[in-house]
Amino acid sequence: MATQVHRGSVLHFPTASSAPEKHYEYFSDGVLVVESGIITHLGDAKAFFAAPHNQALQAQGKVTTHSGLLIPGLIDSHVHFPQVEVIASYGTQLLDWLNTYTFPAEAQFAKQAYADAQAEFFIDQLFAHGTTTASVYATVHPQSVDAFFSAAERVNARMICGKVMMDRHCPNNLSDTPESGYRDSKALIERWHNQGRALYAITPRFAPTSSPEQLALAGKLANEHPDTFIQTHISENRSEIAWVSELFPDSQDYLAVYEQYDLVRDRALFGHGIHLSEREFDALAAKGAAIAFCPSSNLFLGSGLFPYHQAKQRGIGVSIASDVGGGTSLSLFSNQADAYKILQMQGVSLNPFESLYLCTQGAALSMGLEHKIGNLNPGTEADFIELDLNAFPMLAQRTARCNTLAEQLFALITLGDERVIERTYVHGKSVYQKEMKLCGHNSTNGLRSLSNGFM
Repeated sequence: MATQVHRGSVLHFPTASSAPEKHYEYFSDGVLVVESGIITHLGDAKAFFAAPHNQALQAQGKVTTHSGLLIPGLIDSHVHFPQVEVIASYGTQLLDWLNTYTFPAEAQFAKQAYADAQAEFFIDQLFAHGTTTASVYATVHPQSVDAFFSAAERVNARMICGKVMMDRHCPNNLSDTPESGYRDSKALIERWHNQGRALYAITPRFAPTSSPEQLALAGKLANEHPDTFIQTHISENRSEIAWVSELFPDSQDYLAVYEQYDLVRDRALFGHGIHLSEREFDALAAKGAAIAFCPSSNLFLGSGLFPYHQAKQRGIGVSIASDVGGGTSLSLFSNQADAYKILQMQGVSLNPFESLYLCTQGAALSMGLEHKIGNLNPGTEADFIELDLNAFPMLAQRTARCNTLAEQLFALITLGDERVIERTYVHGKSVYQKEMKLCGHNSTNGLRSLSNGFM
């Protein structure tokens, strides 16, 4: 891929920070240079074009000028691609949700053609919502993972995925065994992990649906493949916690179940973590595990209010995630708006810079991928998006009345959704643009940019 220069306003978080509002990098007129899918330069546009050897790039058609704001591609650290079709289903909490909606939807993935079609649709929707990397739960069927990684491979996307391991307390047509779960997962690791931009996550759904024997083999897989991810759920719902206590009476608490089977370490991503004890918070911090905060799902299923600042004070990696289909939107802007409301209910205001950080650099850090994604530092992979701050009239009017970058960013987070995504780039290549079809996919968006963004 030839050199490409992207000119416009640019915002990112170049380093790890506990105070992202103090450690962001912003160029009102910046350039992002991409070569062969890798960022090679980020800086001030006037200084860049002052160099004689760069002045010719414009004449050569290698400069794309953006009217919106360029930021790193968003990272969704917890999402279920088989549940997209049951999003916005009425009237249940967690355990009933699984039985009423989730399990019937997942059963359809036994059919390869269905899994393939849903994987393509899901990848399209991620890009249309500005997400360039996601940690994805497939189903118990190995072909669901093959379908997802094949769809991601066609557009060279950095994605994490795993086959759900589930051998009890589920329908027979969705149950594996300890041995088959181990065998199928190991084969998928060997087929996909670190192939291109694919990364594998060992995925026991949650403790109640895996027997001790299965959890032991999941831990064996984790020890055999220490650079894989682990993803599962923890302490989402009080009824779930009580059930875990009944099923594992010898375990001190919910996290202790996973600890017993060597499933708590770096690159372990625990969804929710709403009702954790002090001991569990301390153990997650000590072992370098991370929590995926799922705001819209927590509200929709009535699960509770995630105590973000307890996790932050201990240095636990936290990211904001959609948890679709319990979550009500793939838009991480919509989810940031819900995160703000959840913290307001606890007497804390989430700074807009910190909020965006939790979907970019902060998420990448919690996954150990900050050297590849989550920021726009030279040497990282060129996954980035352009945001339209005038995407619809309510946002455009509010943006026009903002006096600072922080105010503009907060308006974007509070009012924004997929309509603000103007373009999505993956590994330097445009994979989504409003009202256009790219890469053989069919995502569209009916609103056009009105004028300038952050300037």
